Amino acid sequence: MRLDKYLKVSRLIKRRTVACDACNAGRVTVNGKPQKASYDVKVGDRIEIKFGEKSVQAEVLAVEETVRKDDAKELFRYI
Repeated sequence: MRLDKYLKVSRLIKRRTVACDACNAGRVTVNGKPQKASYDVKVGDRIEIKFGEKSVQAEVLAVEETVRKDDAKELFRYI
């Protein structure tokens, strides 16, 4: 699954266009390397998203195309 779509499906970022913009601006890193929105997310990847002064780190636990809002928290684990 594409990185921008995963960020939206997992609810780490609310909208896919915002996720795509964040990836293109270099604010999203996967396993310590900046990645484009087209990066293929795999189980075990560590994603870091930088929002100004703050940053969020998460580990990918599952990759699913669609998921209910209540179950979105099961796709990743905060680090």
